[in-house]
Amino acid sequence: MRQRPLSRRTFLRGSGVALSLPLLDAMGVATASAAPSGSSTAPQRLIAIETNQGIVPQYFFPKRAGFDWEVTPYLKHLNQFRDQLTVFSGVSHPEVDGGHSAEPCFLTAAPHPGRGGFRNTISLDQYAAERIGHHNRFPSLTLSINTPRSISFTAAGVQIPGENSPRRVFQKLFVRGNAEAVQSRIADLRHGRSILDSVADRARTLSREVGSRDRAKLDQYFTGVRELERRLHANEEWENRPKPQVDYPMPEEMNDPSALLEQVRSMFDLCRLAVQTDSTRLITFFMYQNTAKPNIPGVQEGTHGLTHHGNNPDKLSQLQLIEGAQLEELSRLLGQLRETPEAGASLLDRTSVLYGTPMGNANRHSNDNLPVLLAGGGFRHAGHLAFSQEHNYPLPNLFVSLLQSLGVEADRFASSTGTMSGLELR
Repeated sequence: MRQRPLSRRTFLRGSGVALSLPLLDAMGVATASAAPSGSSTAPQRLIAIETNQGIVPQYFFPKRAGFDWEVTPYLKHLNQFRDQLTVFSGVSHPEVDGGHSAEPCFLTAAPHPGRGGFRNTISLDQYAAERIGHHNRFPSLTLSINTPRSISFTAAGVQIPGENSPRRVFQKLFVRGNAEAVQSRIADLRHGRSILDSVADRARTLSREVGSRDRAKLDQYFTGVRELERRLHANEEWENRPKPQVDYPMPEEMNDPSALLEQVRSMFDLCRLAVQTDSTRLITFFMYQNTAKPNIPGVQEGTHGLTHHGNNPDKLSQLQLIEGAQLEELSRLLGQLRETPEAGASLLDRTSVLYGTPMGNANRHSNDNLPVLLAGGGFRHAGHLAFSQEHNYPLPNLFVSLLQSLGVEADRFASSTGTMSGLELR
């Protein structure tokens, strides 16, 4: 029997509120035919860092593979972590192209970002957050400098705004607010739950009125709604718990894009504090830099202009100063993580730190042979893993390995073909 089509403006209503619905087959024309039918073990964490202007490859990549890699101008900053580090060469995201357009795809590997109509996909951190984020006060932490953008994307491909104020990040993590503010926040959370509860009866009725394919869509949709409800309930519980106390001063506001290293250091400190207090287990950091000249002695231009160096020795020298200083800040972060004990190991042993860029050669705007490294985490590190420069190995394979290290059951992510060859979990 043919059913009357639903309006695309159909809402589930209850108790004075309305919940919009996804597009269903039953919202089509009347003649449309129906289609066939928390652990005691210390947790692992992830800090994923993207520097958007590339990394000069000849200063980064060693020539020798394995643990006997030679110290390059950039890796000299990380030599003390040689036994807890893997450098990758000959890796990239299959079909991710477009030069700077690839910036949002570093953790998603969504293909052809430069084409019209491009829509991003879920990022590595958010894929993990959907599965393990409920263990912490913050399912994930999305950080940036010099921009409100980020490298984190939802399952719908929507960018999550990056928090670029160290002061606000600190307040979010460690400042609870007065009792009135807490109760106001709890009231907001309860109101959100009441909206979901109030449409439950109508939702069940609607499920009986539509076809099998629409029931499957509704089931998927309501699963997401139930997940939101669960998160709202968890958020209320967290609001009633005191936030951790840390021996760290309130950061100053940093609105000067020239203060590149100061901003990076402050955000790295907050990354370390966030994982040390187990406030979150998933952090992304977009180290955005463009035209501003960093306050680094010997540097006279902004990073973006210097990346178009044309092999000019002076420009390359300035780039080396900037990128080497960034890697020195990374070394400081790794050192702090290694010096922090946790459950018979160190915080570095419990935290995978991914550092890389979406451009293999910013001078040519190429997106192959990406400079990428991984430190710490639950891996038996391999020194320098060298793959083919002509036929790159899929970087998303590393993402599958990272998911598994976090305890997420996954054998595929984006364009992966499996786990990362040569890199094993302990």
